[in-house]
Amino acid sequence: MATRQFNVEGMSCEHCEASIKEEVSAIPGVTGVSADHTTGLVEVDGEGFSAEEVAKAVHEAGYTLR
Repeated sequence: MATRQFNVEGMSCEHCEASIKEEVSAIPGVTGVSADHTTGLVEVDGEGFSAEEVAKAVHEAGYTLR
């Protein structure tokens, strides 16, 4: 299993974190997601997912990868 970090623009609260976690968790191959609005970082655990899939899920939640 691999862990990848992504910088997300626009997170400002715990609700933002929850929205991103929900969308990214739905990607096939993702086994865990953590988000921190204070740092703007999202960590994704799993195998077989792409940065493009994460970017799309983050966009669906209303945010943008940097």
